[in-house]
Amino acid sequence: MSEPCPGCGLELPPVGTPTHPYIGASPSCWALYGELLARDYSDWDPEAHRLAVDTYAVQHPGGDDRRARQSVACHLTALHLVLERGFRDAQVKEVVRSMVAAATELPRLEPPVSNGTVTVRDVLAGTPVRAWAEDVWAAWSAHHDRARAWAS
Repeated sequence: MSEPCPGCGLELPPVGTPTHPYIGASPSCWALYGELLARDYSDWDPEAHRLAVDTYAVQHPGGDDRRARQSVACHLTALHLVLERGFRDAQVKEVVRSMVAAATELPRLEPPVSNGTVTVRDVLAGTPVRAWAEDVWAAWSAHHDRARAWAS
């Protein structure tokens, strides 16, 4: 028996653990993400951590409440800044802080039909975080121009 994650589509056995209030992940997928973060913190690399957080949030967009919309907008913009402009973690934080402070209401970005082919499970199995980030960024190509505009 398995359940699909509403964000990435990963089929996993159901677990009775909580999930995030506005990230659109199944409890099983959210638990895998927790494993990744625990491993990430033991081998601290702020740049890889930044990509993991942004990628997971974009791949699991959640619903249409303000927090979910803001999360996708900010994390997608962060992916643009890192992958296309080579920004480092501290620079991304500054842009995202400014973006949040300036925005009163961010629109919901329609998630792609296929939200990437690489998942958190692949990263736990050895796929580089950057490959995951590039895969999810490519899946969201319909919103690249908007993320670039938000970054400026």
